[in-house]
Amino acid sequence: MSALLPNVFFADYSVFSGDLFDVSFNKKTLINTINQYSYCIAEQDDEFKKALQKSDILLPDGMAIVAASALFGNHKIKKIAGADLHQFLLEDLNERGGSCFYLGASISTLAKIKNRVAKEYPNVVVHNFSPPYKAIFSDKDNQQMLSAVNVCKPDVLFVGMTAPKQEKWGSQYKEALEAKVICSIGAVFDFYAGTVERPHPFWIRLRLEWFIRLVKEPKRMWKRYLYYGPVFIKLIFLKKFKILKTNRLDTNEAL
Repeated sequence: MSALLPNVFFADYSVFSGDLFDVSFNKKTLINTINQYSYCIAEQDDEFKKALQKSDILLPDGMAIVAASALFGNHKIKKIAGADLHQFLLEDLNERGGSCFYLGASISTLAKIKNRVAKEYPNVVVHNFSPPYKAIFSDKDNQQMLSAVNVCKPDVLFVGMTAPKQEKWGSQYKEALEAKVICSIGAVFDFYAGTVERPHPFWIRLRLEWFIRLVKEPKRMWKRYLYYGPVFIKLIFLKKFKILKTNRLDTNEAL
């Protein structure tokens, strides 16, 4: 991540702490998000962890990350969800007549996204491609995706393949992609298409979006919040304890 951006560093990651309005996207920019779930998965998946660490901008997408940043250095940052990033970029593209590309999801979901963008952001040119649904892409699959994007040369590439596949893919092919901004936004594809309803802004303001998602999709979300929530807390406190212990030893040696 660029040293010129407002960032806070904690628990092995440099996390964006500013406002998207202050960012100048004048060079190729890879944007990812981090939340308690992705943090825990990255602790078990080194490739995923490196992909997040290589982000030009790593957004704090969750109140757990906001709280953890305060624990590590009394940093005050605000949550910026993938949906917030998506809206921000579409509004910017609409103002200047830019283009975007949606890579991921089904053909029907992509069609719904394109129709909604046409109504809400009529000045934005939309392209898309639905990759095959599989755990590992073949070389042929990857080449098809690269070709589809690079023919269009979009200002913004939205990648929605679910974590950690989307972050790994974006990091691996960043230099080969002819797009100015590359961002992994996962569930936002379904939220925006309307195939999955995002919690009402009322719950988001109360910082209870996670709870409403859990209630609505218990089978899919229980492990993310009820299992990985405590795991995240444990990992963060162990990391904090290790830092305190190291600092204490350094102080004693100095004396």
